[in-house]
Amino acid sequence: MIEDEKIDITTTADLRDETAAEAPEVAQHDASAKLAEELAEAKSALLYAHAEAQNMRRRAEKEAADARAYAATAFARDLLSVADNLARGLEAIPADLRADEKMKGLVAGLDATGREMEAVFQRHGIKKMTTVGEKLDPNFHQAMFEIPSDQPVGTIVQEMQSGYMIKDRLLRPALVGVAKAAG
Repeated sequence: MIEDEKIDITTTADLRDETAAEAPEVAQHDASAKLAEELAEAKSALLYAHAEAQNMRRRAEKEAADARAYAATAFARDLLSVADNLARGLEAIPADLRADEKMKGLVAGLDATGREMEAVFQRHGIKKMTTVGEKLDPNFHQAMFEIPSDQPVGTIVQEMQSGYMIKDRLLRPALVGVAKAAG
């Protein structure tokens, strides 16, 4: 019985060789099909690699643009306290001192410094937000207290500290007082 199995195996191998010898185009077709399949896989891998490289290039360009646009964020945030103190100082100067000839130079210099600070902020895309009269938006405003008011509930009625945007991002939220129902 074992000899019969050997014969069957040998016979099968002989038949395969005879078939290949009689029909070389079948063997060529199988090899061509295999090569075509490998070529299609290689093309697919190449397209995938190309698309991945483009995506990486776009991501890198976007990150570089964001870095350029928002590089000064920390520095700008630090300057906001300087701008706040300058504005407070200017507001604190009484009208009689503003009219005094001895103080006019100092007041004019402080006013010019304030205008220049605003111009620098504007050149770098830093904008002061207007808040009074607007609806409270927790994305841009930080409510510090509520005040009974005739304004609709949730309307900003007082600003404690100005909020700022740098381009399309929040630089500092505005600290505000919000209207609540009177009573």
